[in-house]
Amino acid sequence: MSTNPKRFTPHEVIREVVDKAILVGVDRGREDGWALEDDLEELQRLTDTAGAVVVGTVTQRLERPNPRTFIGKGKAEEVAALVQETGATLVVFDDDLTPSQQANIELMLPEIKVLDRTALILDIFALHAKSREGRLQVELAQMEYLLPRLRGLWRHFGQAAAASGGAVGIGTRGPGETQLETDRRLARSRIQELKRELKQVSKNRDTQRHARARSGVFRIALVGYTNAGKSTLLNALTDADVLVEDRLFATLDATTRRLDLPEGRETTITDTVGFINKLPHGLVEAFRSTLDEVREADLQLHVVDASHERASAQIAAVAEVLGEIDASGRPQVLVYNKCDLTPAHELDHLKATEPNAVFVSGVTREGLDALLERIATEASRAETTLDVLVPYTRGEMVRLAHERGRIITEEHTAEGTHLVFTASPGIASQFRSLEAVTPPENRS
Repeated sequence: MSTNPKRFTPHEVIREVVDKAILVGVDRGREDGWALEDDLEELQRLTDTAGAVVVGTVTQRLERPNPRTFIGKGKAEEVAALVQETGATLVVFDDDLTPSQQANIELMLPEIKVLDRTALILDIFALHAKSREGRLQVELAQMEYLLPRLRGLWRHFGQAAAASGGAVGIGTRGPGETQLETDRRLARSRIQELKRELKQVSKNRDTQRHARARSGVFRIALVGYTNAGKSTLLNALTDADVLVEDRLFATLDATTRRLDLPEGRETTITDTVGFINKLPHGLVEAFRSTLDEVREADLQLHVVDASHERASAQIAAVAEVLGEIDASGRPQVLVYNKCDLTPAHELDHLKATEPNAVFVSGVTREGLDALLERIATEASRAETTLDVLVPYTRGEMVRLAHERGRIITEEHTAEGTHLVFTASPGIASQFRSLEAVTPPENRS
């Protein structure tokens, strides 16, 4: 596929060359708890995660974006001057640009890469995706991002040729349009191919997920803002060896581990991609199959960085994404993590205002016992009590009750093993034919 070297392309990774970046933010008077300074601080962390160094920032207050260049003409000239002054090689906008806005800005900044927030996050995802599914999901999102920008790419190519003395019509209008259609056709073909591959991969994931559901194992999903410490918490709870970095989106691929509760119950806990303010919709769609783990979990542990000054805004951002993937309304426990980094007076205030939350530190392991007890309590809420007589010829059912349920009483009789235990609905359904004993709640 023909590309412009300034353009964002699939699997292009900024970290290959250390770019000097100018950040551009627009204040439009948001009322969601996020100030422009917070957005730009997060954009700087994203830029750092991608491997670039921030050398300057330009901001503007606007009621609505400029349809041609997003920011005003004067601010665009200010950005160009700052690029010259600092030797910047990259300009990153905190908001999404339309294809025409991006093309117009690039014309004002020759030889400078221009990325919007979505392109930057896609670049980071490409850097961190490890599994085949993760790489396919990222490439799909990148290709769908690139497709509507192909016309601007070719228009820029033609204008650049004219500026250098080349003929505009030859090789741009005619052949250029032909090449544009070829590129579009190739891009659409690749998108369809990626969707087919992802559909097959998601089938395998569905098989594994449905097998866990049929097994009756209580399923837990870790959700939360990126860098809230979900992977650290997973490691602390399960002795897993999941990558932990103080970077945004260090973990992309869903990781499931076994978690045994103190009472002996076996559960599974899954760590998935962290969310972020203004998470690109294309990424949410591309990662929908992975996020099914969140939607179908029996319990969500919403992990929050207690030490973050915008913790409440981050909670709201996560809730918005959960709603977008139809995962809101599921049983959820709020887990404030990084309590070891939170000042005592702020921690006391949080505990007073969030009495139903659990407070932990994945690093020091403080509060993990209380968290495990809370998980056990939540797991018990969905259970049913069974009173069954298992023939001695069905020993595998006794093992199933011990492995997947919580035994209350067990008695060996002449007819078989008399069990009273609690289990999830999935397990309970497998004992229907053995309910020869009257359930306790129906006894007089």
